[in-house]
Amino acid sequence: MLFTSYSFIAFVFLLLIVYYVIPKKWQWSLLLIASYLFYYLCDWRYLIFISFTSISTFLFGILIDKNNDKQDEYVKANKQTMTKDEKKEYKARMKAKRRHMMVLCLVINLGILAVLKYTNFVINNINSFIGDDGQKLSFINFVVPMGISFYTFQSMGYIIDVYRGTSKAEKNMFKYMLFVSFFPQLVQGPISRFNDLSKGLFTEHKFDIKQVSFGIERILWGFFKKLVIADRAVIAVNMLKDNPDQYQGAYVFILMMLYAFELYADFTGGIDIAIGVAEALGIKVAENFERPFFSKNIKEYWNRWHITMGTWFTDYIFYPISVAKPMLKLSKFSRKHFGDAIGKRVSVYLSSFIVWFTTGLWHGASWNFIVWGIMNFVVIMISQELKPFYDWFHSKFNVDGKTWFRGFRVLRTVFLMSMIRMFDVYRDVPLTFKMVGNMFTHFKVSVFWSGDLLLLGLTGVDFMILAASLITLFTVSMVQRSGSVREKIYKKNILFRYAIYFALFLAVVLLGAYSIGYDSSQFIYNQF
Repeated sequence: MLFTSYSFIAFVFLLLIVYYVIPKKWQWSLLLIASYLFYYLCDWRYLIFISFTSISTFLFGILIDKNNDKQDEYVKANKQTMTKDEKKEYKARMKAKRRHMMVLCLVINLGILAVLKYTNFVINNINSFIGDDGQKLSFINFVVPMGISFYTFQSMGYIIDVYRGTSKAEKNMFKYMLFVSFFPQLVQGPISRFNDLSKGLFTEHKFDIKQVSFGIERILWGFFKKLVIADRAVIAVNMLKDNPDQYQGAYVFILMMLYAFELYADFTGGIDIAIGVAEALGIKVAENFERPFFSKNIKEYWNRWHITMGTWFTDYIFYPISVAKPMLKLSKFSRKHFGDAIGKRVSVYLSSFIVWFTTGLWHGASWNFIVWGIMNFVVIMISQELKPFYDWFHSKFNVDGKTWFRGFRVLRTVFLMSMIRMFDVYRDVPLTFKMVGNMFTHFKVSVFWSGDLLLLGLTGVDFMILAASLITLFTVSMVQRSGSVREKIYKKNILFRYAIYFALFLAVVLLGAYSIGYDSSQFIYNQF
C-alpha cells in the first residue's frame, strides 16, 4: 500500500475517525490492529517475519530483564555475607549470561535479515569467482518483507538497550509488537528508540484540532515533495541513467543534480507523511532530516541526513567496536610501534570504516552500495587529516565568516555528496567511475541551451514546475532556520492560513505526476 495511494489516504482517514471516537484506553490496541492490517494488505507473508522478530525480541528482553532483577535481589539479600570480590564475580557471571542472551537474539534476527537480503549477493559473487566453465549456484527467490531493515534495527536497538540497562523490558507483548510494527514508520523509518516512541504509543490521546491539522499539513507537504518533485524528476533520471552511452559529459552532471533532489524529495517526502500521520494521532516521532543541503562538510551532512540511522550506527556499532578489548589492544600496539600519531587514529578509523562498510551493505546487497559507503568514509577521513591545513588557511585568510565562503562550502558539500551518490544511480562500480570521469573530460555547456534537455521525457513546463518547486523547498528551509514554519503560518490571519493550505493542496492535485506517461513510483527507501 503506497503512502501516496488513494487506499492509504482512505485507510488513514478512517483510522483517525475511529481512533478519536473509541474509548481512549483502546487507542493503542487499535493502532496495533491497524499496523498489522496495513502490513497484511501489502503482503500477508510479511506478517510471519515481523511477528517472529517481535515475539523473539520481546521474550529475550523479558529474560534479560529477569536476569538483571534476579542479580539485584540476590546481591541485596546477601550483601552482608558476600565479600567485594564475590559480589564482583557474581555480577560478572550474571552479566555474561545476559550478554549471551542478547548475542543469541541478535544472531537470530540479524541472521534472518542477512539470509533474506544477502544470500543472492553471496551466490552471485561465488558464481563470479567460479567463472563461465564451472557449475554455478542457483539464485533463491526469497520473500523480502518491506522495511525489514528498519524494523529489525529498531528491535535490535531495543534488545541492546535492555541489556545495557538503559531501557526496561516491556512486559506487555502486544504493546511491544506495536512498537515494532507502528505502520507510519514501518516503510522507511525513522528508526525509533523504545524509550522515546513508547511514551506516545501507549498514552491516551484526546482530539486536538491544532495537532491534527498540523499532522495533515505535514502529510500534504510530503505529498508535494513526492508527487510534484520526485515523481516528475525520476522520468529524466531514468532516461539519463538507463542510456549511459548516449548521455555523457554535462548530462552526467545534470543527472547527478536531478537525482540529488529526487532522492531528497522522495525520502523526506515519505518521512513527512510518516511523521504527519503519527502527529495526527498525537504521537511524536523523531525527526530524520535537518536541512542537510545547508551542510558545510560531509560529516555535518550525515549529522543532518537520515539522522536516526546515523545515531543507530554510532551508538550500536561505532562506540562498542571502538572501545572493545581487541580494538584497545590494537590501539596500544600501534602507539607502541608506530607512535601516538598513528596509534590514536587506528581505533577511530578502523571503527569508522566498519560503520561505513556496514552502512553501505545496509542500503543494498551489491558492491555499488559498499563502495558508496567506503567513499563516504574516505572523504570524511581525508577531511579530518586536512584539518591542520584548514586551520593554517583560516589563520592566513579571514574568510571563515564570509557569506560567499559559507556558500562555497555548502555547494562543495552538495557536489561531493551528489558525486558519491552516483554509485546508487548507475548501480555498477566501474561504470560509475567511468561516467564521473567523463563528466569532467567531456563537459559541453551547450547542452543547457541546445534544447536537448527536452528529449529526456520532460517538457519545458515540467522543468519550470521543478524549478519553482525547488525554489519553494529552499524558501521553506530558509524560513525554518528561525523556527517551525507551521507555527508561523498558524499565527497568521485565518484566511491567509487556509489560503496557504489550499494552495498546497491544489499544487499536489494539479501538479502531481498523475497524467499519462507518469507513474506514482514506489518510495526509494521502501527497498530497505
